[in-house]
Amino acid sequence: MTKLYFIRHGKTEWNAEGRFQGAGGDSPLLPESYDQIKMLGRHLHDVKFAHAFASPIKRARITAEETLALLDEQPELTFMDGLKEFSFGVWEGKTFADVQAGWYDMYDASRNHPEKFDAAQVPGAESFESVQARFRQAVETAVTEYGGEGVNLVFFSHGAALTTGMGGLTGIPLADLRARGGLGNTSTSILETADGKTFTELSRNDTSYLGVSSDASNTI
Repeated sequence: MTKLYFIRHGKTEWNAEGRFQGAGGDSPLLPESYDQIKMLGRHLHDVKFAHAFASPIKRARITAEETLALLDEQPELTFMDGLKEFSFGVWEGKTFADVQAGWYDMYDASRNHPEKFDAAQVPGAESFESVQARFRQAVETAVTEYGGEGVNLVFFSHGAALTTGMGGLTGIPLADLRARGGLGNTSTSILETADGKTFTELSRNDTSYLGVSSDASNTI
């Protein structure tokens, strides 16, 4: 079995402000996030990873680099576009409240009914299906190149991309994709695979090592 660790990036200024970041937007990590990354590093410090992968977007890249520097054995890091955040087009930079007011149906679909989300109604946005396809391609490539019996791989990505991508890997129907809610900042989720094609969830959204309560500003 290959075990895959999926990490969401640390909390950012726009997370705290309730804004869409997406693949085209970005904002700095909060000072508290660097402390939480240290907690994540301690949590993972004795796990031997054969390789690490990250979205090239700054908030994920910094989370990856800071975390890996804390591990007993530091794996090589590869950046993969397939791990980028969900593209939200014209929503990026806007507050959730403003998007809800201007695109109520599509906002509700993105949060509660992914099977009803129509990317064509949000200029510049991706569909859930396209995000799942690129995410799967990235993960399958990683497992093909570095996976194997007893191997651990680690991936640093983003809340919406991880929820969407891991749901696709584990066969969750689009209609049920958001049923368990989002993922917390600096959270860890773990899947495993024997063949690089079918995946089983071992744990989801573990933030026990952070000592924080989940709220709307650190979960998406």
